[in-house]
Amino acid sequence: MARKHSKHDPYGDRHREEDAPAIAVPPCWLCGRPTGKTIVWHHPIPKSRGGRDVVPMHPICQQTLIANFTNSELQRHGMDVDGLLANPNVRKFVDWVAKKDPDFTATTAKKQR
Repeated sequence: MARKHSKHDPYGDRHREEDAPAIAVPPCWLCGRPTGKTIVWHHPIPKSRGGRDVVPMHPICQQTLIANFTNSELQRHGMDVDGLLANPNVRKFVDWVAKKDPDFTATTAKKQR
């Protein structure tokens, strides 16, 4: 049986790590920035309304959607990001968060109902 590590090549693993392909970071569905360490898989059409598709999002972007839309409104918009960005609160948020780090987090406003 072959050895996993050679005792004659103490740095044998270093070149293997460098050859590994970089993992592609998916962009956020709402703001378009690359996602950070934490990725939320969001249902654009809520599961309670029959939605099955999921999209990657930042937690803060998902919180903003939940604070500004009801499940019925999210169902009506479906996968249409432009329709969601037409909301002035969401557009203002996306413009503000565009300059932030992918792992940026902050408290969001409560539901406006």
